[in-house]
Amino acid sequence: MKVLIVDDDRTLSDVIAFTFKREGFEVILAEDGEAAYRRWESDSPDLIILDVNLPKEDGFKVCKRIREQSDVPIILLTVRSDEEDILGGFQIGADDYITKPFSPRQLIARVKAVLRRSKKKSPATIRQFGIISLFLNRHELKIGDQKPIQLSGLELRMMDCLMINAGQIVTAEIIIDHVWGPNGGDMDMVRQLIHRLRVKIERENPNQVTINNVPGLGYELVLINES
Repeated sequence: MKVLIVDDDRTLSDVIAFTFKREGFEVILAEDGEAAYRRWESDSPDLIILDVNLPKEDGFKVCKRIREQSDVPIILLTVRSDEEDILGGFQIGADDYITKPFSPRQLIARVKAVLRRSKKKSPATIRQFGIISLFLNRHELKIGDQKPIQLSGLELRMMDCLMINAGQIVTAEIIIDHVWGPNGGDMDMVRQLIHRLRVKIERENPNQVTINNVPGLGYELVLINES
């Protein structure tokens, strides 16, 4: 399991890295917000430990950018203990928030709790609508006889929501609740995720399936050609 540790305090990041290596993790390091985002894109870590006070781009912005595209567990580290900062961290998608200073034992205990929660995925099952098959346990979408499309966690939940409501328009509010939960997500995040999923589907399966935007109402999964 890979962990991305992002902190501009090299002494602290080395201590955290040693702690994770001792627990069997593969460790990736970054020292600023821009580098953190690049390492997330290139290395696909299973967990991110993210300091809030970073050069170039702060941890809140990095967390929000990543959360719009992935459901990888993110734990924020900060010297701030203000309630508004903590709530702000959760609102942009952080899974936990640890105030400095902290002990290695405390960090590992919180990490294990976050990872346990993140492993509570949908049961191994297949959802189907016409020529579309969604393999929830494998994060795969298959349309007809075409090769499977690999989906991120957010894309999987979006597709699951659309297929549960296949044949009817799904409001943005329903999508937000299903994909991010009642206290997460917004209209911009819905639009970005819909666009990314639509492009991925249509690139691999042109003129078969699309996601229609119904102005003022929501979104609808549409079968263009079932042959």
